[in-house]
Amino acid sequence: MIDALDLLRDRPLVVLTGAGLSTDSGIPDYRGPNSPARMPMTYQEFVSGPEARQRYWARSHIGWGRMRRADPNDGHRALARLAPELLITQNVDGLHERVGTPRLVALHGRIADVVCLSCRTTSTRASLHERLGELNPGFAERYADVAVRPDGDVDLEETAGFVVPGCPDCDGVLKPDVVFFGENVPAPRVARCYAAVEALADSDGALLVAGSSLTVMSGLRFVRRAAQHDIPVVIVNRGVTRGDPLATCKVEDGCSEFLSALAG
Repeated sequence: MIDALDLLRDRPLVVLTGAGLSTDSGIPDYRGPNSPARMPMTYQEFVSGPEARQRYWARSHIGWGRMRRADPNDGHRALARLAPELLITQNVDGLHERVGTPRLVALHGRIADVVCLSCRTTSTRASLHERLGELNPGFAERYADVAVRPDGDVDLEETAGFVVPGCPDCDGVLKPDVVFFGENVPAPRVARCYAAVEALADSDGALLVAGSSLTVMSGLRFVRRAAQHDIPVVIVNRGVTRGDPLATCKVEDGCSEFLSALAG
């Protein structure tokens, strides 16, 4: 059997990370071995009307209040030390940014940013969180025991009466600046990631996937591109992934442990 650490050491790397990397920071993942089935809100549902957005922002207001307190773990710190040619993260939690990871693409955006769907002005989630708290006093405290979900919201059905403000500039609809299910990743982000993966073919590099089941095409396509160019692919994930048939080596291990060993 190929030793994954030996395969990766002293090679240029592109790294793709998923929700499994952040579980050691207390953020649950989507599809780990013990994870319940989850159905995130789609973009089409979000823009369908005020009730859907009320439901989203009520849940997200509580979830963000907890997610923003999460700290990077040993896996994030190890990747920052490794400083790959490019780190592509499917996570929106911002933890890679917190440890100063260079050459980073947040494929699905960051939950810490908010965008107006009308005027496209961006603002901080922290400022919106403060506005939501002022408009809905005591709401987060009433539901302090509800379970957190990996995309920054919580399991909550009672959202009627939650007040959602509009854009401070034009009163338009506010949305977290992340790629929802049903949206496409911006083409320039995808192009940058493809270019970094393809460049590995000329530098004897490898693609490392850490903590992703590769269930959605936004991440799986980079594994497919690497395989097309005969670039070694190492997948570190607890549980089956859609990329397993293309992997040079599959490691059933925790991300923090493996990445810390790789970074030395």
